[in-house]
Amino acid sequence: MALNRSLVHRRFDRHSMRVLVITNDFWHPGTVVHAGLAPLEAEGFEFDWIDDAGEWSADKMDGYPVVVLSKSNNTSQTDKTPWVTAEVEQAFADYVVRGGGLLVTHSGTVVRGTTILCPLIGGAFVQHPAQCLVTHEPKAGHPLTVGVTGFTAKDEHYHMQLEPGVTDVFMTTTSEHSAQPGGWTRTEGEGRVCVLTPGHNVEVWLEPAYQVLLANALRWCAGTTNS
Repeated sequence: MALNRSLVHRRFDRHSMRVLVITNDFWHPGTVVHAGLAPLEAEGFEFDWIDDAGEWSADKMDGYPVVVLSKSNNTSQTDKTPWVTAEVEQAFADYVVRGGGLLVTHSGTVVRGTTILCPLIGGAFVQHPAQCLVTHEPKAGHPLTVGVTGFTAKDEHYHMQLEPGVTDVFMTTTSEHSAQPGGWTRTEGEGRVCVLTPGHNVEVWLEPAYQVLLANALRWCAGTTNS
């Protein structure tokens, strides 16, 4: 079923938006993402959840203006079986090309070596040092960082490898170890992709500045704000 973005915009304006969230893996319990997104319900977001990849299907993504991918390649927290097949990768690419919005957070970036997801996302997780203080520095004047201030929090500092041609980096994360791209956007076909690398700990999700950034990212991915 093709996603008609004009219909999506009539059903999901900036004051009401239903979002599908795919989360919960061996290293990243879905409870963190549930708690981290819960405050955004007061902003008009409604979240539907897939915590076990066995419940995922391409058809389930259709009809949502935005899908959040915050899950690495484990079926669930208790089942380490991989779930990202070539067919799954292609389904995500098709969803975006047809006009869907994809917000990838933290463990959703663990796609190194995939032939479709990595180029679609625009980069991949490489490694992280032990948890440490990470400073998040938003780029002034970018649509995704409107109302977002810098902040520092303890987190897994994800080290990333960007795909060639990814230039719209709107946030940098810095620790004693290095400076890394912490947020970027790209487009594919009729759709939009946004990546946010922070978020191992719920305290990061609940940072007021990060809450604003998440809301901005969801609306941008849905196409309810300009690029």
